[in-house]
Amino acid sequence: MEILIQLIFSGIALGMIYAVIAFGYQLTFATSGTLNFGQGEALMLGALVGLTCVEDLGINYWLMIPIVCIFGALQGSFVEAIGVRPAIKIKSEFGWIMSTIALGIIFKNVAENIWGRDDLRFPSPISEDPIPFLGANILPMEILVVAGAILMMVMVEWFNRKTIYGKAVVATSNDRDAASLMGINTGIVIMFSYGLSSLTAAFAGVLIAPLTLTGATMGASLGLKAFAVAIIGGLSSGFGIIIGGLILGITETTTGFYISTGYKDVPGLLLLLLVLALKPSGLFGKTAIKKV
Repeated sequence: MEILIQLIFSGIALGMIYAVIAFGYQLTFATSGTLNFGQGEALMLGALVGLTCVEDLGINYWLMIPIVCIFGALQGSFVEAIGVRPAIKIKSEFGWIMSTIALGIIFKNVAENIWGRDDLRFPSPISEDPIPFLGANILPMEILVVAGAILMMVMVEWFNRKTIYGKAVVATSNDRDAASLMGINTGIVIMFSYGLSSLTAAFAGVLIAPLTLTGATMGASLGLKAFAVAIIGGLSSGFGIIIGGLILGITETTTGFYISTGYKDVPGLLLLLLVLALKPSGLFGKTAIKKV
């Protein structure tokens, strides 16, 4: 039972990271109907920039987080301007897919040339001594990951509901044409959503980095699994994304321990296939109805 509790809590921490990254997919899909398939690379760059700030520049971990968030926002805005906006302008259905994938590969190659191909250790900002909980040992960093992920999603939700700029994002996500007619610059809103999407991914990168190794290849798997979480939970449901993240995270940790680490990805991907077959809009997503 103690081992199961420990596995579940580790799965919750991992699942919340997936949810934060998947939340970024939801932000861009809501405003523009597009997805940034380089989202994993935004996480990777955030972690590596954070590592440079902490180890090379001597910046405190907590002071480094705003710097990484600003970097993530600029990186996401760059992706929108270079890879997404031209495709939307010419109404290309697949141009943004290939553009975001290509930019993700470029960012990965740049990271390999700057930081190398070896995985690096990110120093933990808090004690690494485990905390006893119901007979299990919980790492303090896992608690910080869960708290940080929840805080980030709550802040984004508050921004969307309580600020005039957030309401512009919500209006654009509800009806882009109507929002444009009401004087909202939807182009700026879409760029902002991409910046916010990459900001959340970069923030997730510095959260999870102390629990794992940091390197140029760390983003590919996390980005793909977060996309699976977004599909499982539903791209139109923030609550569904959180549930999807928890399901995938807990499934991975328990499968890796009780069966084999070689099969830890299988149950989550099987669930993804099942959801796509039975409910393509996701467990909590809303089916879109087009009137012709």
